[in-house]
Amino acid sequence: MEKRIYEVGDIVRLKKPHPCGSSEWEILRVGADFRLKCLGCGHQIMVPRTLVEKNTKSLRKKEENA
Repeated sequence: MEKRIYEVGDIVRLKKPHPCGSSEWEILRVGADFRLKCLGCGHQIMVPRTLVEKNTKSLRKKEENA
């Protein structure tokens, strides 16, 4: 299994959707805990790194704008 590199600004799709219906979250903080912002309703949560790594379906890197 390849090791994913999580960075601030990336969009992560998790296995279970948020109650608002969205499964995509923006990473706002990276460390032992992640701060994630729901792209559906804007709700922010703190989640342990291990849970995010275990429940990630896909990872979309942020677009670099020049």
